[in-house]
Amino acid sequence: MIAGSGRFPLLALETAKREGHKVVVVAIEREASADLAPLAESFHWVNIGQLGKLIAIFQREKITEVMMTGQVKHVSLFSGLTPDWRLVKVLAGLREKNTAALIGGVQKAMLEDGIELVDSTRLLKDLLAGEGVLTRRKPNSEEEADLQYGRKMASILATADIGQSVAISEKACVAAEAMEGTDAMLRRAAELVNGRPLRLVKASRGRAHLLFDVPVVGLTTIETMVETGTTALAVDAGRTLFLDKHEMIARANDAGLTIVAHPVYE
Repeated sequence: MIAGSGRFPLLALETAKREGHKVVVVAIEREASADLAPLAESFHWVNIGQLGKLIAIFQREKITEVMMTGQVKHVSLFSGLTPDWRLVKVLAGLREKNTAALIGGVQKAMLEDGIELVDSTRLLKDLLAGEGVLTRRKPNSEEEADLQYGRKMASILATADIGQSVAISEKACVAAEAMEGTDAMLRRAAELVNGRPLRLVKASRGRAHLLFDVPVVGLTTIETMVETGTTALAVDAGRTLFLDKHEMIARANDAGLTIVAHPVYE
């Protein structure tokens, strides 16, 4: 497992342990938590630019399948990146420097050494959002109109590999996510709407697989929605992870929010 930040890696490891799997964890420095170490069969730190070291660890551990879990801040892939020679080679072969292209290049380099990326949600299928309204409260007509408009905008954004989320108010796109992340995007949007309610829409990338960059919603998302006056959330069913799912839905219900999961926008 390649582990970034957040609870995704921890939940995946806890599930693996319950199911009797032994997991080798390579943790990204300044992203992953040291709390993962006790749950791992073996635990290693790498800098975000150390592709050669990462591959060498998996080869030494005789690993042939790897899951990517957790977040690596997109800005870290650029401003914080000091590549080793293996990653320099990958970067030199990229036509574009967006996240999908970079991770795709890493995926190809790993595969050349017999290491295959697998579905990052393999251990957490029960945390994928089911289709329908997931909270007690359904969207009202104004929220529904904003969410439908936002789904179109978010799909365009995600397919272009710019970001996954948009903030909508009164059928206008107030803010679009790029490298700053969803929480920062919502806070920026809240400064622009002068107290009017916001709606958050998250879309999955326009690809068939779930190898990396899977949309994630968690307790902090709910907290930020309350903080910013965001009353409704729409996600892609079957392609969005709800971390701490039951507690998250309970908090959304307590706050009077509405959450709905739609089929992927086409």
